[in-house]
Amino acid sequence: MNQPKLYLFVGYPGSGKTTVAKLIADKTGAVHLWADHERLQMFGSPKHTHEESRQLYDHLNQVTDGLLAAGKSVVFDTNFNFYKDREHLRQIAARRGGETVVVWITTPKDIAKKRAVEDRNLRNGYEFPMPDESFERIVNNLEPPREDEKIIKIDGAKLDETQAIEQLSL
Repeated sequence: MNQPKLYLFVGYPGSGKTTVAKLIADKTGAVHLWADHERLQMFGSPKHTHEESRQLYDHLNQVTDGLLAAGKSVVFDTNFNFYKDREHLRQIAARRGGETVVVWITTPKDIAKKRAVEDRNLRNGYEFPMPDESFERIVNNLEPPREDEKIIKIDGAKLDETQAIEQLSL
């Protein structure tokens, strides 16, 4: 049995995380856990409260643990912009014999902000307009990956599928 992989993402809202996550899932057969979609499924009209987020991520962490235990790779599609959150998931993967890969989507702030805040078209099948203050809070709290983290950096400004596949070794 191959070692399962857990893909985690770091990047601004609107950086291209979901685009890359779908690409990884398509190319590898990994299970795509998309937090935005799961939030809508769980709460209908999400409020993005602390309690709602706690319930969502407790659930998704349990699902991730179960999938890795079953030997399945997981693409965990959300902002893992805090080191402690990445470390927590890394420990879950290690306990299940999995390898963690952090995918850092580096997109200039102005491009990501336009996508997340200003563009009102559907993103990945859903409309996710983000208030400016939410975008700024997330951006200001982002903890870049540390030198000891295994990361793959992808330029989200001009996402190129062929280049991303090469960088991800898929």
